[in-house]
Amino acid sequence: MRASVFIGVSVDGFIARRNGELDFLPTDGGESHGYDEFIATIDTLVIGRGTFETVMSFPQWPYGDKHVVVLSSRPLDLSRAPKGTVEQMGGEPAEIVAKLAARGAKHLYVDGGVTVQRFLRAGLIQHMTITRVPVLIGDGIPLFGALPRDIRLRHVATKSYASGLVKTEYEVMT
Repeated sequence: MRASVFIGVSVDGFIARRNGELDFLPTDGGESHGYDEFIATIDTLVIGRGTFETVMSFPQWPYGDKHVVVLSSRPLDLSRAPKGTVEQMGGEPAEIVAKLAARGAKHLYVDGGVTVQRFLRAGLIQHMTITRVPVLIGDGIPLFGALPRDIRLRHVATKSYASGLVKTEYEVMT
């Protein structure tokens, strides 16, 4: 199974403000920068509780009929989520990946600061696409946290866009 990250960050490395707000991100993605093509390749999203709560505040559900797994050890209210597409799961990243693989999942989209950090520490991410937004916000939720060891990356590609977005792709070395 393949697990990928596709995420936007401020130039100073934050994926959201401390309160979870994403107001510094371009409301329409800024311009086409590969997200639609990426999301077409995945079959399951794995997101944390905070990301789920943020997404639930959006005017529309952004994931279509993709299977979404929300990681949380506390009960979640899934009543407003699209029926049949969202489930709650808990446990260690390796257990979660094993469960999803046993069900036939092939390509996971891992999203949310703590979730990305946990899956990286467990060695379960193979590909990362990080799009830097041309803004400094000074404080917020970091994309990366403390690591028990270095995680080597192989640069795949970097592309800049007229809006100032800079997308960089990496393969995670094992």
